[in-house]
Amino acid sequence: MMLDDIQADVARILAEAGRAPDAAKLLAVSKVQPNARVEAVLQAGHRSFGENRVQEAQGKWPDFKAQFEGVDLHLIGPLQSNKVRQAMDLFDAIHTVDREKLARRIADMAQELGHCPDLFIQVNTGAEPQKAGIVPAEADAFVKTVRAMDLPLKGLMCIPPVDEEPSLHFALLDKIAARNGLSGLSMGMSADYEIALRLGATHIRVGSAIFGERITPHR
Repeated sequence: MMLDDIQADVARILAEAGRAPDAAKLLAVSKVQPNARVEAVLQAGHRSFGENRVQEAQGKWPDFKAQFEGVDLHLIGPLQSNKVRQAMDLFDAIHTVDREKLARRIADMAQELGHCPDLFIQVNTGAEPQKAGIVPAEADAFVKTVRAMDLPLKGLMCIPPVDEEPSLHFALLDKIAARNGLSGLSMGMSADYEIALRLGATHIRVGSAIFGERITPHR
């Protein structure tokens, strides 16, 4: 399934769910994809993309942004504190704010740079020890902490456990967002974006279904 098919599928699902046609943004996840594939999607008119690593994104997106107007770039992978400046210069949104130290670094850099990307808090809905994110029991307090720093907090993000029903995690994320007055829900990937859209996702992250399987570089 390629870009046109995904876009048509998203439009169908939103219509069936009684949501507006522009209620959700499709992020084409371009991590570890050859530049030619990314350029083809750009040439097709798509402008919203997700990247996992700051360094990889720095290697391709400045040139693409210079060539194509209106690129909307989202960081959907972990962010190290020492990469905050680079991330804030390159990305329009960061979906993986998951600790106070990182939020404070972003706040300090926002003061220095005079701008800040839209921010999403990553919630570890499955409380998986190997996965990043704030556990649900601490999410409300962390939302207050981030808001106290006067940062542009737009919503929440989650990645459900691979062996559990994703709808339970999407519903939990929606519940946490609603009680904190947050409208953004970054949830749903290639295998489960239909469920996510029906449960209120505002950003879905789709990679292989658009670009084909990733090509992992040799080390």
